Amino acid sequence: MYHHTDFDRAFVVDRAQRFREQISRRISGALTEDEFRPLRLMNGVYLQLHAYMLRIAIPYGTISPDQMRRLAAVADRWDKGYGHFTTRQNIQFNWPRLVDIPDMMDSLAEVGVHAIQTSGNTIRNVTADHFAGAAADEIADPRPYAELIRQWSTDHPEFQFLPRKFKIGVTGSPNDRAVVKSHDIGLRMVERNGRHGFEVAVGGGLGRTPLIAQVLADFVPAADLLPYLEAILSAYNSVGRRDNKFKARLKIAVLELGIDHIRELVNARFAEIRAQYDGSDQQVLAEIAAQFTPPDLASGRATAPYDAARAADPLFRSWSDTNLTAHRHPDHAIVTVSLKKHGGTPGDATSTQMRLLADLAERYGHGDLRVSHEQNIVLPHVHRADLPALYHALREGDLATANIGLISDIIACPGLDYCTLATARSIPIAQQIATRFDELKLEHEIGPMKIKISGCINACGHHHVGHIGILGLDRAGVENYQVTLGGDGTETMSIGERAGPGFSGDDIVPAIERVVLAYLDLRRDPAETFLDALRRLGTEPFKAALYPKAEAA
Repeated sequence: MYHHTDFDRAFVVDRAQRFREQISRRISGALTEDEFRPLRLMNGVYLQLHAYMLRIAIPYGTISPDQMRRLAAVADRWDKGYGHFTTRQNIQFNWPRLVDIPDMMDSLAEVGVHAIQTSGNTIRNVTADHFAGAAADEIADPRPYAELIRQWSTDHPEFQFLPRKFKIGVTGSPNDRAVVKSHDIGLRMVERNGRHGFEVAVGGGLGRTPLIAQVLADFVPAADLLPYLEAILSAYNSVGRRDNKFKARLKIAVLELGIDHIRELVNARFAEIRAQYDGSDQQVLAEIAAQFTPPDLASGRATAPYDAARAADPLFRSWSDTNLTAHRHPDHAIVTVSLKKHGGTPGDATSTQMRLLADLAERYGHGDLRVSHEQNIVLPHVHRADLPALYHALREGDLATANIGLISDIIACPGLDYCTLATARSIPIAQQIATRFDELKLEHEIGPMKIKISGCINACGHHHVGHIGILGLDRAGVENYQVTLGGDGTETMSIGERAGPGFSGDDIVPAIERVVLAYLDLRRDPAETFLDALRRLGTEPFKAALYPKAEAA
């Protein structure tokens, strides 16, 4: 993984010191809250319902054991002993005191962690496939490019005050695990005539106007990536609306002006910018890429302990069936550690669990940890012989829930329990759904199922791309939950269709139960997933299950 240079370290320390001075002025009253707001947002500090919240960047989801341990230490010393991993591959601390945030940032800076550009109308944390560098289907590791984009975009003078926040996602695989077409810019690595490049899509986004990104260029050579991105940002900065924050995202510019017009603007700007790049970006890229050398996996060890454990232990077998993914090296596996224990808060990890994950990554995973946009933790390089020992250690740490990709592996935003923008609770609904289907013992029978829950129209829970999406709204002071059907966040991305009227907090879980049981009755066979069945049959049979009284009438 990338290790900070002397320049990086000095930059992060200086930024933390400047923010310390700004916080001091706010506490003294020299700055009003309105004056302080843009300064704190530039440094990842939000004012939530009950306290300030500090959002820490985990660039492209890659984090070292030492960094994870420092997050744990920060959680213990200045928060409430836990952190919340988000759909942007960040971590949030929900209870810091404003006076303590400078010390938190100084402590994090010591291990190369910061909160720069985790908020504000700028280029946010670049996200990537959480299996990058390990996946069997990968063309190449996209993380060196993600790091290059991070360095280029950090404090870029032209792009610190964009019309609205700006998100970039990148994947190196044909199978999209980074939801790239939900981003302002989605990058998918492709290979043409022996050269690596990127399909570049623009104008994606969820929120109140969910749109799928459209392909702007089907192949941009890797050497041209930065100037091409700069051309897109420059064009957006000039045409993006600033009169209405709800219409300020790039997706609205693409919608209103059309993809062809945006392409003309970008190509014209690219012709100007490309000539200014002298190749120094490629030298920087080469230096970055050297830090992403894959670990030496040629151990020569037998996988017999794994096979024996699968044969002897049904709990281990169940966990390995759901929580392991094929690695490019056949003797290894990618392990996804669920932060979705039945009845728990999706994405939360205690400081003790963070330390355990750091220890296990060093012991069994070549010191590599990832945060997924699905709010879980990944150990991307684990030898199959070590999987039984890893599993038992995870069980002791209450981290061995065997549910990755199943109905209880729910994405949920913090909702009205924390967020000042939320209009309904998300966490209790996720907990109730997970608990209910655990009681029914149907998770494995149901198979792959993506439920995603947002507590407001901003869609931080990605409900639009859930197989079943749930959107919590306020209806005359009462929480009301709309259901969408048929969303998909993969390479076959689709926006879910609103099913009909919303449900009360008491009625939403029984409604989800009805639609899932209907799927079990309607599917051709156990191999047909919920999404496949819905695409074959359409939404009407599932709506009938959601609204049985309407059907009877």
